[in-house]
Amino acid sequence: MLTDVEIAQNAQMLPIKEIAANLGIDENYLDYYGKYKAKLNQSLIDSLKNKKDGKLILVTAINPTPAGEGKTTVTVSLGEAMNVIGKKAIIALREPSLGPVFGIKGGAAGGGYAQVVPMEDINLHFTGDMHAITSANNLLCAIIDNHIQQGNELDIDPRRINIKRCMDMNDRSLRNIVIGLGGKAQGVPREDGFIITVATEIMAILCLSKDLEDMKKRFENILIGYSRKGDPIYVKQLGCAGAMTLLMKDAINPNLVQTLENTPAIIHGGPFANIAHGCNSIRATSLALKLADYTITEAGFGSDLGAEKFIDIKCRAAGIKPNCIVLVCTCKALKYNGGLNKDDAKKPNMEALKKGIVNLKAHIENLKKTGVPIVVALNKFYTDTEEEINYVLNYCRELGVEAEISDGFTNGGKGAADLAKTVCETIEKNTVIKLKYYYDVNDPIKTKIESLAKEIYRADGVDYSDKALKQIAEIEKEGMDKLPICVAKTQYSLSDDPHKLGLPSNYRLHVKDVVLYSGAGFITVMTGDILKMPGLPKHPSALDMDITSDGTITGLF
Repeated sequence: MLTDVEIAQNAQMLPIKEIAANLGIDENYLDYYGKYKAKLNQSLIDSLKNKKDGKLILVTAINPTPAGEGKTTVTVSLGEAMNVIGKKAIIALREPSLGPVFGIKGGAAGGGYAQVVPMEDINLHFTGDMHAITSANNLLCAIIDNHIQQGNELDIDPRRINIKRCMDMNDRSLRNIVIGLGGKAQGVPREDGFIITVATEIMAILCLSKDLEDMKKRFENILIGYSRKGDPIYVKQLGCAGAMTLLMKDAINPNLVQTLENTPAIIHGGPFANIAHGCNSIRATSLALKLADYTITEAGFGSDLGAEKFIDIKCRAAGIKPNCIVLVCTCKALKYNGGLNKDDAKKPNMEALKKGIVNLKAHIENLKKTGVPIVVALNKFYTDTEEEINYVLNYCRELGVEAEISDGFTNGGKGAADLAKTVCETIEKNTVIKLKYYYDVNDPIKTKIESLAKEIYRADGVDYSDKALKQIAEIEKEGMDKLPICVAKTQYSLSDDPHKLGLPSNYRLHVKDVVLYSGAGFITVMTGDILKMPGLPKHPSALDMDITSDGTITGLF
């Protein structure tokens, strides 16, 4: 079989203006980025504000293996399958980060015959949104240090600055650095560090902003740190929110592309789900709902991360709710959760499958608490046996949940047609959705954390570091505690320990850091050993990539 990039390079793409025309979008609403990419401007959003929303389908997953389990592949093939069965559908995805692209996990454009294209562009620089976010974040960092250098009128405490510099690449060497060395003219020395662009508050704000004015207000409300007296200091006191916003004036507009089968796809925003809220932008999803009868979107990693945050953060902020949740699982991920390593999980092993399937059960139970109907999608791999497939499908049905095979990787939209039919039937049977959040946003911070720890992660309780307790007290003192929480933890386990696979029990969640993202409008809770700046593996994917003299890319998956 051809590689992903070879399949994408052979795609018969339509000019993006034709994709837009099929959605009823006039060319005046497009800002072109070449022949096959365009941004959808504010005028289009304004013109559709009174149009009725279509149905929203959220795609999530069980806890994955380190290689990922094809959630985006299922999302793309499901969108294509909707068109195969005669439905008008659109896909809404996140933008890939260069860190995973050149690291180990890969991109976020799907795989096989279920990809969004132009795949190379989407996985690399795309329309420059990541660079705009990086620039806006680093402008703020430069303004902070310049303010300190030029007299420090706000009396900023250099030891208590929340904002770190960023880059969209995995580089562990930059996690902790010292800046301002070299004498008085080079700035004030202090400890600093880098995080990956997709973990910044700027990225979160992009994905939660309704428009440019809302974005500017959110930038103004970013807590940058504290004075030496302990008073909070915000961006509005520095006066640089306007400059940050103008750097984002194009990045705020969603990007329109297509799939291999010419199904329209809006790709915008890309926060990681293990260190951020893991959903594409509100603007993109809200716009997609106006343009088609069915919008298929996804939330990153397992449902304990992306889907929970989709429900508790994004749905709250956007005033939306899914009509159906598609839960992706694979036989090899279940066997991985049953104790096999990533490579052995590709081999037949019914014992490991039966042991690890408790992970699927836990995710089903967790999602049922939302009140949204669930359909399980078994993403098929060539290594799966018929016995394994039938066992998983029957297991789901015994739990009262519909389940279908998704074979989009090999067969595109046709490979997910049965899944699409079942999803549509499920939506038609459940016309009234009463969405239930996992916690009351007005509860105390610790109550919200403990609700997730016990209800979703299956922990016995929560232990807090002294630092975290102090941070919680400061947030409560400022009256900012009535916000959703965004738990940063490993994606490989329901717990905060990547080695606790399957259905962890008899453990406590460890909270080491609590940070107020006042601009984004949530509170980030750091657990376990999670990092905001990943590192590269021993053999990063970048070492297998190349480009020929005629510009043909090789090794990009």
